[in-house]
Amino acid sequence: MSKSSPSPLSVIVPAFNEAEYLPRVVPAVLERPEVGEVVLVDDASTDLTPQIAADMAAQDRRIRVLRHSKNSGKGAALRTGIAAATLPFVIIQDADLEYDPMEYPAMLQPLLENKADVVYGSRFLGGQPHRVLYFWHSVGNFILTLMSNMLTNLNLTDMETGFKAFRREMIQQIKIRENRFGFEPEITAKLARQGARFYEVGISYSGRTYAEGKKIGWKDGISAIRCILKYNLCCR
Repeated sequence: MSKSSPSPLSVIVPAFNEAEYLPRVVPAVLERPEVGEVVLVDDASTDLTPQIAADMAAQDRRIRVLRHSKNSGKGAALRTGIAAATLPFVIIQDADLEYDPMEYPAMLQPLLENKADVVYGSRFLGGQPHRVLYFWHSVGNFILTLMSNMLTNLNLTDMETGFKAFRREMIQQIKIRENRFGFEPEITAKLARQGARFYEVGISYSGRTYAEGKKIGWKDGISAIRCILKYNLCCR
């Protein structure tokens, strides 16, 4: 960790109806010494998420809560949170604890050593444990990553991972257009075009089932294909 900045990390937590998980994920994030601020973006939740978020912010000044008046999607929440980040490095932390805050040091290391501008946490790299869930999700992820790699000329193993870390100045330069799960292929294409240095780190993964609140579906896969083609071939 940088000596000049003992807590160099802004953590962006997008949340939509995550009242069950927020009381677990935010304390877990705040326990990490790397974390200087948590930007919690409530995407117009209809459950107790706003109240829980406000209560936590009142108890810890490192937490900032931003709220959308209309539900706009994960990409829109990340756009809001990234724009509000103030510390040297930014990491995305899903509110459901599918990704483990204990792995922040591994994600940050290539950034701190000035080897990378962006680090993707790969669910398919290395020997970390992961929950066994949906076969067709893994097939879809492979296809989307392959398509993205063909057009970006990168060699990622997990383009669709929700666990990503960035240099703040680089990710804040990206104009994020997608409001839903198209965020992943969009920023991959745009960062690659800017010449960003990519690293991947093997991570653990504790995925949710649909019964547990997983929100992504096959329509988002179709949208991801559209975004891969759109942001690599024509739009900037």
